[in-house]
Amino acid sequence: MQDKQNEKTKIEKSKESVEKEINSILQLLGKIVNDKSQNIKRGEQEYESIKEFIVKIRNEIDKHLTHLEKKIYQEADTILNQEKSKATDLIAEIEGKQKNLKKMQDQLHTVIPHTSKLQSFLGIHQIEQQVHQCQRYIDDLEKDDRAKEFTIKMEKNNETEKIIKKLGSLGELTVVKSDMDLNKETGVRREAQVESQEQSNINNMTINIENKIQINIREISDMICLMDGRLIIVEWVDNVNLLTPDGKLLKPLPIPGDAFGVTQINQDTIAITYPKEKAIKIFNMENETVTKVITLDKGCWGLSSSDDSLVVGLIHDEISIIDLEGNTLKSIQVECKSNLYNLVYCKQIWQYKQDLSEPYGLCTDTYGNIIVADSKSHRIIVISKDGKESKVLLSDGLKYPTCICLKQNESSGFICDDYGKNLTKFNLSSG
Repeated sequence: MQDKQNEKTKIEKSKESVEKEINSILQLLGKIVNDKSQNIKRGEQEYESIKEFIVKIRNEIDKHLTHLEKKIYQEADTILNQEKSKATDLIAEIEGKQKNLKKMQDQLHTVIPHTSKLQSFLGIHQIEQQVHQCQRYIDDLEKDDRAKEFTIKMEKNNETEKIIKKLGSLGELTVVKSDMDLNKETGVRREAQVESQEQSNINNMTINIENKIQINIREISDMICLMDGRLIIVEWVDNVNLLTPDGKLLKPLPIPGDAFGVTQINQDTIAITYPKEKAIKIFNMENETVTKVITLDKGCWGLSSSDDSLVVGLIHDEISIIDLEGNTLKSIQVECKSNLYNLVYCKQIWQYKQDLSEPYGLCTDTYGNIIVADSKSHRIIVISKDGKESKVLLSDGLKYPTCICLKQNESSGFICDDYGKNLTKFNLSSG
């Protein structure tokens, strides 16, 4: 009888486990559908942006061509008027010569019949002299620039053809693929994680430094790796800065106020704490706008996120879990000597006090282990996910490490040291 009861209990537990697994998968599939729907909307917006870009280029080209057209018309008009004036003057001058020649011809017909021989000789000689003058005038016309035939030609600018050939395309269209965020803990993943205890054993973990980058940002309060590989670095109660995946500063984000902590909610959205305002601001990375402001009753510092909820450190004695509308889901009272500057979300709660001088930056690896930037000891320490074991990963080469972050689902990341002067790229290995 007891065996049957135990068997029934096992079946019920198995049923509950499968049901949880189905719900988890359904939630994940729903997220994929939602993400792809948002992806389509972004694609449509990008398509419209490309059309606007082409129209802008066309308008600029048309404007410039209209200017060049007007300029060449003015030049051609000036040249034509000058040549027409010269030709008209020459025609009027020649017509005057023609009239004089006709008069001489009439005089020649009347000289002989009505005058004496002497008068006829003198008259013909006078006419002859005038004819010779006309002949010299015609001879001189060969040297007169006005008598030359003019042709108005436009010499083509070879650069125009070169530009047209080079402008074979206004740009190249590409599709950039990025991995979807499927980092949801289903039952399958949990079982796999249990089976891979050796891989998550911190005793086998090592850290390798790749290179250092000088950034010279003022003292840093928080740093995260975004899903697309870029970095967000927050200056202490100041700007929120966006960096490239290789650590180069792109720009400060246009968010008003004095920021402190930052976390990513989804592909396009981050959240930032503003202690002086007692507020969390939700910021859309694509549109670069603050979409929501959540006001709190205490100064807010460290920030983390999980499953459409935010975990925020309120002063030094409370960790609050809230939804994205600002409703409190859970409040945890804690005892802390300083403000809750840095938080990472995990399912276990434990306390670790051993061998730490000034722990500051925090992040978790893919197995849930906590990696700590212990500032005053100039070390990087890893603590097992249950808080029972620890190991020094790095104790040389860093000066006051303040923040540390890992890329999404990867073993590489960045450490900020010397209060914001350097960014150190590293890799973790578990073998």
